[in-house]
Amino acid sequence: MIKNVIITQSNYIPWKGYFDAISISDEFVVYDDMQYTKRDWRNRNLIKTQQGLKWLTIPVEVKGNFFQKINETKIADKNWNKQHWDILKQAYSKSKKYSETKDFVENLYRSISFDYLTEVNVHFITEICAYLKIDINLKMSSDFVLNEERSQRLLDICLELNATDYYSGPAAKAYMDEKIFEDAKIGVHYLDYSNYLEYEQLNPPFEHGVSILDLIFNEGEDSYKFLKNKK
Repeated sequence: MIKNVIITQSNYIPWKGYFDAISISDEFVVYDDMQYTKRDWRNRNLIKTQQGLKWLTIPVEVKGNFFQKINETKIADKNWNKQHWDILKQAYSKSKKYSETKDFVENLYRSISFDYLTEVNVHFITEICAYLKIDINLKMSSDFVLNEERSQRLLDICLELNATDYYSGPAAKAYMDEKIFEDAKIGVHYLDYSNYLEYEQLNPPFEHGVSILDLIFNEGEDSYKFLKNKK
């Protein structure tokens, strides 16, 4: 029996490719006992506005904590979720499906009472998967006892989950030791993020690499049709 495993760090309101990856996985492992990196996708993402692309960034406590892990990263401002929702309302109030999606997105933000970044990211990922009708079987890397070497850590998770195939983003080719996966008889595959369909997006030119919320506000319940691995 084929069993696909994906292991990746959590992102804040990720882009559509992230959800495509989840949709092909039998086990989705959030790799959050890795070192937190600044100016990355962990606590921020892009939306479209009339003024162009804009970062939505969750403020986190990192001063002096140079080696803290993602799942140890605390949120610095308890009002960030209200601020982000206000920005989203302004940016997407004229989108095609705003009226039918605003309650869903607003509730995602209003229901947040988490102290840690990982909790926030998992909240958004799981709820948006439900909206997109994507089945997600989520586990945390911190639940596994792992080797220190990067590729071996990934392999150990795959072995514990009885994976037959491991999927990763294309950037992983730079560091992956595919030989150890081959020896373990686990196939290694790299996701292809090209050739996505465009949808009716505000404020041209079209931009693929923005938060999934852009797609949801513009296409609503039809959003899944713009994923490549749609069910």
